[in-house]
Amino acid sequence: MMNNVSTISVFFLSGLNETRNYRSPLFFLTLTCYIVIVLANVCVVLTIILNNELHEPMYILLCAFCLNSLYGTVGFYPKFLWDLLSPVHVISYSGCLLQAQVLYSFACSDLSILTLMAYDRYLAICQPLKYHSLMSKQRVITLVCFAWLTPFCIIAVNIILASRLKLCSPYLNRLICLNWSIVMLACFPAETTANSIVGNLSIIIYVLHAVVIGWSYLFLIKTCAGSIENRKKFMQTCVPHLISLLTFSAALLFDVIYIRFESKNLPQTLKHFVSIEFLIVPPIMNPLIYGFKLTKIRNKIVASMKMK
Repeated sequence: MMNNVSTISVFFLSGLNETRNYRSPLFFLTLTCYIVIVLANVCVVLTIILNNELHEPMYILLCAFCLNSLYGTVGFYPKFLWDLLSPVHVISYSGCLLQAQVLYSFACSDLSILTLMAYDRYLAICQPLKYHSLMSKQRVITLVCFAWLTPFCIIAVNIILASRLKLCSPYLNRLICLNWSIVMLACFPAETTANSIVGNLSIIIYVLHAVVIGWSYLFLIKTCAGSIENRKKFMQTCVPHLISLLTFSAALLFDVIYIRFESKNLPQTLKHFVSIEFLIVPPIMNPLIYGFKLTKIRNKIVASMKMK
């Protein structure tokens, strides 16, 4: 049984080796990015929580979306900022597993919440008479909890399976710890069948999420095409969701391409940026898009700023 347990206690992250000449500007750029993410998402979250008229399904889902961004980015930015100031870039074995758990569950929860948002818009526009009975505040909160806990448990199974592998190298040519990068360090031959099965099942589950989103928007577009009022609703409430969805999908697609088809011809800096894009672009874009596009939130934010 002990043969399946890794004796490695520390990982060395070599992804920052080529940044030694411009770490100071990169540190301040990263710090600014993180401050903007925190302020923008906290602003939207507090605006929704503190205004009773925003305690509606669409805004509760948006609040969960922004909270999830705060959860995911805290798993990356503090450690990355510390690495930029440190001469040695290391992370403990348990810390690496924890970071992988946080980052993967953040990404999967984002997709789950985006799926709920698509379903919410489908009911609101295509089934308005059933909307309030099917999307009560209590049910939405239950669904949000499910959208957080289910990905967390699914990813935890993947991480536990990865932790059972015996590893032959402590060197990660990455900026962050991800489950697949840990599995890649397993000694050959390694029994990774269970990891592959559970990993592929996890992928299938979230591909089905994408199918639900596509199905919802097919009906939304069909319904809105013949009604000026519905088209107005679509532009007001669905466009921000679509932009968030496209931003998230693009970031995730780049990451998958990077993982599966990593090219040796690409500059290392570009590779690393692509691998962390899902932690930079969506967390900044989402609160800004919704804050500017959704009239109720924009008006509340402007009113609170005027009061100050």
